[in-house]
Amino acid sequence: MNAFRGYMMAALMLAAANVSAACNWPAWAQFRQSYVSEGGRVIDPSDARKITTSEGQSYALFFALAANDRTTFDRLLTWTQNNLAQGDLRHHLPAWLWGQKDGESWTVLDTNSASDADLWIAWTLLEAGRLWKAQNYTDIGKALLQRIAKEEVAKVPGLGSMLLPGKVGFAEESAWRFNPSYLPPQLATYFSRFGAPWSTLRETNLRLLLETAPKGFSPDWVQYQKDKGWQLKPEKPLVGSYDAIRVYLWVGMMHDKDPQKARLLTRFKPMATQTAKRGMPPEKVDIASGNVTGDGPVGFSASLLPFLQDRDAQAAQRQRVADNFPGNDAYYSYVLTLFGQGWDQHRFRFTAKGELLPDWGQECASSH
Repeated sequence: MNAFRGYMMAALMLAAANVSAACNWPAWAQFRQSYVSEGGRVIDPSDARKITTSEGQSYALFFALAANDRTTFDRLLTWTQNNLAQGDLRHHLPAWLWGQKDGESWTVLDTNSASDADLWIAWTLLEAGRLWKAQNYTDIGKALLQRIAKEEVAKVPGLGSMLLPGKVGFAEESAWRFNPSYLPPQLATYFSRFGAPWSTLRETNLRLLLETAPKGFSPDWVQYQKDKGWQLKPEKPLVGSYDAIRVYLWVGMMHDKDPQKARLLTRFKPMATQTAKRGMPPEKVDIASGNVTGDGPVGFSASLLPFLQDRDAQAAQRQRVADNFPGNDAYYSYVLTLFGQGWDQHRFRFTAKGELLPDWGQECASSH
């Protein structure tokens, strides 16, 4: 009888362990089911070509690491290397766009790179190597980071080393285009341990964030001209919207002891004020005037959960996310929600050095 009871207890404990592993992060499990193919490809269904971007692969790698989901991590990494990086991330930056061409073949649709995705992949590989004690990830991450420094970093007169948004098309003889959401400050801090150019990129990136938000709102894209500086009032108004929302997300997730965080929170306080006043984040902001239009999708609310310092304002956005959780047809809103809500649920944190602090012990918390 005792042996039988022992067997039953063991079986129950095993079942509990399996349940814990399976529902450690329900929102991630749902994303994986809705958006990730068997082969490890993140599919954005909003485009008729059923596209995959290097951004999508990079974010999914991050979530898989944060969720301690190594099986999915390896599938994502293998697909990314084989299909976007000609088989080897050590020697090729990933192409940013892949999908269906001419209704028949599946292939790379644009060979250019996207530096934000490349940085997230490099950082996630380096952290996966550290957390899972796997040298292979570390080696690929280091090689990829060196390639980014070589192909996607430019010396800009009056600024210094700057991260270009991709390897082609963003640098002219006397003008450069930048995307303030492409280098999260905590990743910039993390990479500074690798010396030049990363040690100076952390400071030039801070300048990009602070100096291009005259009214406290970050632009999606901005140009810098030699001898003339930032072009904040061009012919067409500068807008902050679907790219810029990530700036507030990254800043909110910074460790409180990161010396840059307080300055950034102060600069971007108007975004918090507008969100509290309206009850939800604006969809678009005119950078020069500070005028806001439209209501941002639910992913915008999730993005501001780490950023909002007022508890009532935060609670309102938390409720909006719970009531309008993204479905299987809203890739971008969903990834923003995994970042913002995942952080809000303490599933992961960033240290003051920009390292990942995952909560791998968390059991089945409610996802939404």
